[in-house]
Order: sequence, then structure tokens, then C-alpha cells
Amino acid sequence: MSRNRRETAQVRRATHSGSWYTDNASELNSQLSGWLTKCERVDAPVRALIAPHAGYYYCGSCGAHAYKQMDPAKIKRVFILGPSHHVRVSGCALTATEKYRTPFYDLIVDAKINSELNGAGPFEVMSIDTDEDEHSIEMQLPYIAKAMESRKGNFTVVPVLVGSLTPEKEQMYGMIFAKYLADPENFFVISSDFCHWGQRFNYTFYDKSQGDIWKSIESLDKMGMDKIEKLDAKGFNEYLKQYQNTICGRYPIGVLLHTIEAMRKVSNGYKLSFKFLQYSQSSKCSSMRDSSVSYAAGVLMMY
Repeated sequence: MSRNRRETAQVRRATHSGSWYTDNASELNSQLSGWLTKCERVDAPVRALIAPHAGYYYCGSCGAHAYKQMDPAKIKRVFILGPSHHVRVSGCALTATEKYRTPFYDLIVDAKINSELNGAGPFEVMSIDTDEDEHSIEMQLPYIAKAMESRKGNFTVVPVLVGSLTPEKEQMYGMIFAKYLADPENFFVISSDFCHWGQRFNYTFYDKSQGDIWKSIESLDKMGMDKIEKLDAKGFNEYLKQYQNTICGRYPIGVLLHTIEAMRKVSNGYKLSFKFLQYSQSSKCSSMRDSSVSYAAGVLMMY
């Protein structure tokens, strides 16, 4: 998984800061605080979230609706599952670094959990090049650092790069992660944008009965979001097969849904529900020459 630049490093640099989001900590703090202040809290304990990973200019305000729900007082460890955009990964991969840098402060990688996961199933290890090239995990880090700032230095992160998985592999990893999701001291962040629409994405599905193209895209996305809210792993997979919607975090979402299924098999004592809190598009497409990316923020509540 190397691109022959650097094989190892103790710290993963914030390689997308200064371009995808500001590298000025004061400016970034003001920006995130402003978005978070405008969001409301749900009246339930939240144990996982789905948030977008595009540049903050496009999706930062959307992601705030999910990150508003993190309760740092109850969290000791944050699992971050993001899709691989640049390299082929047949399973899941863990970081080889000790820290992930953000403009706020460094996030400490949980070496103990990495070791446990390596012993529990087929996990690869990312080269530092693969780690630093990938934005899907990095774009969650400033928000995690901001939401968890009251526990700076007292929590860890477990970054997981998720490859193109079969439903069987999603189920396998779900069984591995189930015990961690069941632990109330753990929190899961699932990194995903939704529909990438337009000729530049080789995806132009258009249901004219919905009206404008952007309305068709929203309808398409919300069909998938409905499967997620119903915690229906099989239904979500069937939806993807039918419509081929270009949801880049489809595999991390699939792992989460299978994790929930596996956890339910071990214990039926949990009351679970998923709710999407915000949906947006980078632009409203009106012609076949246009393009857009959709964003959604949602949370898994567990009682």
C-alpha cells in the first residue's frame, strides 16, 4: 500500500489542512464553534455518527449537526471508519502511526486496540503515504478534536481505512467491532459523502418524475438514508445494487449496520435508533452538464 515516499512515521501530518480546511487554529475554532452553536442536541445518548468528508466550505455546517451530539464526558475512545479513495484495499487497514495531527492538538492512536484488532481478524497496516493521502479520515479529525477538547490527552482514536468489501466481509468486520460498539466508553465516527452526481462522476441517474435533477438526487439519497435509519443492512445493500448510488462511504456504513446486527445477536437489551439530522448538496443541479455532491449528518442513539 505504499507510494514509495515514506514508509513509516510516528505522526500522521494534517496533509489536507490549508486547502480542505484552514490550518489556522484560531480561525478553525471560530468556524467550527459557529456551526456547532447553530445546531440542536438530540434528547438521547448517541454512540455513533455519520458525517461528510468534503472540504469544510462545502460540508462543514452539515457535519456540525452530527458532532453536536458527542458527549466528551462519556467517551474514552473514538473509532473512525473512512473509505479508501486512492488505493485498493480488500479488507480494512489500521494506521502504523502513534499520533494524528490536527491544527488544535495531536490525537493519540490507541495502540492497544490496534493490537487487539490485528489479533481478531484480517487487518492490513497502512503505509504512511496511504495514511496521509486519504482525506476521508482526516476530515473528521478537527471536528473530533473540537468536540473532545475538554478531554484533550485523555482519549484515544482508532482510525480504520475501509476497502471495497463484500457483504460477507462487512458482516465479518461487524462481528469484530460489535463488542466495541457495545462498550459505552467507545464512540464510532463513520465518514461518508452521499451521491456524487454528474458526468465527471460517471453517474447521471435522473428520475424525471421527481421534478428537477437536484430533487431526483435528494429523493435517491433519502431512499438510502431510510434504509440506514431502519438499520437494515440487507436493504441498504439491495438499494445500492439497484441504483448504484455513488455513496463513497457505503462500505463503512455497511460495516456499522452489520456491527449493530451482530451486537443485537449478543444482547437484545439495547434500544437502538438512527436519525439523520441534516442533508445538503454542494449545488442544485438543473441540467445534465451540472454536477454535485450530497452530504448527510446522522446519529445512532442507544438506550
